[in-house]
Amino acid sequence: MKTAVIYWSGTGNTESMAKAVAEGAGAECFAVSEFSGNVEDYDAIALGCPAMGAEELEEGEFEPFFAELEVNLSGKNVALFGSYGWGDGEWMREWEKRVTDAGAKLANESVIANDSPDEDAVTACNGLGKIVATL
Repeated sequence: MKTAVIYWSGTGNTESMAKAVAEGAGAECFAVSEFSGNVEDYDAIALGCPAMGAEELEEGEFEPFFAELEVNLSGKNVALFGSYGWGDGEWMREWEKRVTDAGAKLANESVIANDSPDEDAVTACNGLGKIVATL
């Protein structure tokens, strides 16, 4: 099972979540700006992005990356995670819908953390990685 963990992080919160997911999955971890692979080469993908603005994906790097990736998600196992500082997680619900509308299967319940991920959030990310690795 080959898994990639791909994330965007502005403050380091989502990056620390990505590292916990990758550790749990025994997977490679890439900042979105560093990922040069082909998602079709992976059995599962874990994606991380914080809520930005009015609960949206980061628009400069991550949204364009995801929009391009979205058309290749059909049949893939996908896990989502990210941090937020306000709102109620609407960005994650909308992101989950985009993933399933693209024909992908959500690997498990997404993990979100308010601001800096606490020990429970890091543990949940690690567990998410373990689930992704077994799909």
